[in-house]
Amino acid sequence: MPRFAANLTLLFAEFPELDRYDAAAEAGFEAVEVLFPYDTPGPETQRALLRNGLSLELINCPPPNYTGGERGFAAVPGLSERFQRDFRRTLRYAQMLRARLVHIMAGAASGAEARQTFVENLKWACDFAPKQQLTIEPINDVDMPGYFLNDFDLAAEILDEVNAPNLALQFDTYHAFRIHGDVIACWERHKSRVRHVQIGGLPDRHEPVASKHLDYPAFFKMLDESGYSGVVSAEYTPKKRTEQGLGWLK
Repeated sequence: MPRFAANLTLLFAEFPELDRYDAAAEAGFEAVEVLFPYDTPGPETQRALLRNGLSLELINCPPPNYTGGERGFAAVPGLSERFQRDFRRTLRYAQMLRARLVHIMAGAASGAEARQTFVENLKWACDFAPKQQLTIEPINDVDMPGYFLNDFDLAAEILDEVNAPNLALQFDTYHAFRIHGDVIACWERHKSRVRHVQIGGLPDRHEPVASKHLDYPAFFKMLDESGYSGVVSAEYTPKKRTEQGLGWLK
C-alpha cells in the first residue's frame, strides 16, 4: 500500500487548525498537506508537525487564502511581478516547514498569451528555487470555472516545454475523473510525469471508497506496481466526522 497523507484543509475540520495535526497523527497518518498555511504563524505549524512526527508534503502558491478571491496568478498576463512576490513568500514557508512540494496555481486565464505567461513564470520559479520540488495540477472547470490549467494533456505539454527537473505533475483522481472520465487511462498516459497523487471519492469527492467509477484498492495496488514512490494524499470532504470515514485506510 502507498504511504498516505491527510489534507488538513479538508480533513479533521471539526478541530481547530493546529489540533488537526494531532488528530491526523492519532489516526495513523505520518504525513500531511495544507493548502494554505499562511494564516497561522510558521513556528506554530512547525511545532505541530514536530510534536507529531509528521512530514509536510505540499503547500499551495500563492500565499493568501483564496476564499472568494483569485485562484493563483501564474498564468495571468500582466501579473508576473505579483506571482514572483507571492512565490518568494511561499518559498519562505516551504523552507521553514520543510514542505516537500509547492503546487503553483495557474489562476483564471485563457489563450496563447496566458499559456506563454504560465510557461515563463514556471521557468522563472524553477530557476529561482532549483532545490524546491514544484508541481502543477489540472483542475476541472466545474469546480473552478475559468481556471487556465484544466486539462492533463495541456499540463503534459507545458511540463515538456518548461523541461525542468524540479517541476512535475500533481495527479488528483477527482479532477482526472471530472476532466477525462477514465481515471486509469489518464494515469497510464501521464504517470511518468507524476510526483504527487491526491484522492477523493467519485463522483462526489467524499471518502475514497470503491465505486463503479474507480476501484480504489486496485488503484492503490496499481500505484505500487507502477513504481510510484510519492505519497497519496486524502483530499476529500468527509461525509461526517473524519475519523468515522477512515475505513478505506485499512
